Amino acid sequence: MVRFHLLHTNDLHSHFERVASLYSKITEFRNQWSEQGDPYLLVDAGDHMDRARFETEGTDGQINRLLLEQFAYDAITLGNNELLTFDKDQLNNLYQAAPFTILGSNLIDTQRQEQPSWCRRWEIFKRQQVTIGCLGVTVPFDDYYEQMGWRLDSPLETVAHEVSLLRSKVDLIIVLSHLGLAFDRQLAMEVKGIDIIVGGHTHHLLPKGEQCGDTLIVAAGKFGQFLGQVTIELDDQMKVQSSSAKCIEVEHDLVEPTIHKMLTHATTNAEQQLSETVVNLCEPLLIDWYQESTFANLLADSLADWTGAGLALVNNGQLLESLPQGDVTRQDLHRVCPHPINPVLLTLKGQVIRQTIEQSLYPEFQQQEIRGYGFRGEKLGRIAVSGFVVHLDGQFVTRIEADGQCLVDDQEYLVATIDMFTFGVGYVDLAVGKVEKIFMPEVLRDLLYDHLSKKDARKRAEVLRFR
Repeated sequence: MVRFHLLHTNDLHSHFERVASLYSKITEFRNQWSEQGDPYLLVDAGDHMDRARFETEGTDGQINRLLLEQFAYDAITLGNNELLTFDKDQLNNLYQAAPFTILGSNLIDTQRQEQPSWCRRWEIFKRQQVTIGCLGVTVPFDDYYEQMGWRLDSPLETVAHEVSLLRSKVDLIIVLSHLGLAFDRQLAMEVKGIDIIVGGHTHHLLPKGEQCGDTLIVAAGKFGQFLGQVTIELDDQMKVQSSSAKCIEVEHDLVEPTIHKMLTHATTNAEQQLSETVVNLCEPLLIDWYQESTFANLLADSLADWTGAGLALVNNGQLLESLPQGDVTRQDLHRVCPHPINPVLLTLKGQVIRQTIEQSLYPEFQQQEIRGYGFRGEKLGRIAVSGFVVHLDGQFVTRIEADGQCLVDDQEYLVATIDMFTFGVGYVDLAVGKVEKIFMPEVLRDLLYDHLSKKDARKRAEVLRFR
């Protein structure tokens, strides 16, 4: 009888406060299994990186690459955070000659019409008597990936094809899936021959795994809060006899010398990279999530100008805090607007615009807490506008002007907003709009960087739009 062990992580999102403890636990397991003579693998199912974290932003993800090396991962797959917030050159710099395997079974570079050179469709690992085939698949967001020069093929068809090729060559097949739990269940039921699916993307925690047909689905939640462990027993013919899974809670803020040194060095590098002064403010630029404010108006103006739409809607909650008087650096912009959220152009009916603005005046909308979809803030906040004038009678909208003309319910308008709203969260009516263009890889703080240097930006933002 042979015991094979799998350690797995997913959706760290650069929550480095737990990586020291995670590292210590993994090291303990490795030492124990090495003494016992048990084979093992360490894998990650994507979204290890998140540019909302200062050290990741300021090092272009290099701190994540170094941590993956230090942990000695055997294989990883890529999440939407890696593929949609880093451009090709950045990913090439991160993953070229990596000492771990990057699995992108359904990832195609549209320019080359093949996988990037640093990526593999599958990998076979030989660990003592056990031969393991690994695949990795990422959730397709076609409109978004196209903007970044990627094509994501059907995960279901891709996995089915690769499993059919690998099954006779290996003892175990493991799929690293950044697809979400619902799709993992579908994959387990429709593709025969998968032993383990290591899941991610939807941040689900499966404390003891989930058996779905002949496939064991496992996932370790999010942010490094848990380390997943699977143990499989195989007989002398390498046939699976039993499997078990568990998730081990990871402590917060453990000090481990090697990891501490790496993170301290990354912080210093990030501070240097983001030290550029963007503007000097003569007085603070204030944000209020629940009232019209100059900073929110300025963000809306930056959207209207960057996209060329002239009209814009954005929620105040995108700005986490005010900017103080004095020098404003790129680090400050990252602190107040850390979200990996992109500008979009939507075609919207006047009725949708009016309903959205009306909803934004009510506390039950303003105080929504959004999780995911790129949002890294606390509250949704009210809507800030650019190019619109909203006439009020108390809390009621009496009239809206768009570019100086009365808003017409049945008329279509080209409006700049944010991709978060296209997913049907927050101000959900906006999701019915037709997406005309997605601006990538620019995020909102890039627009602020560009707009704050304009001579009359603040004066324009001080003009009230709700009257």
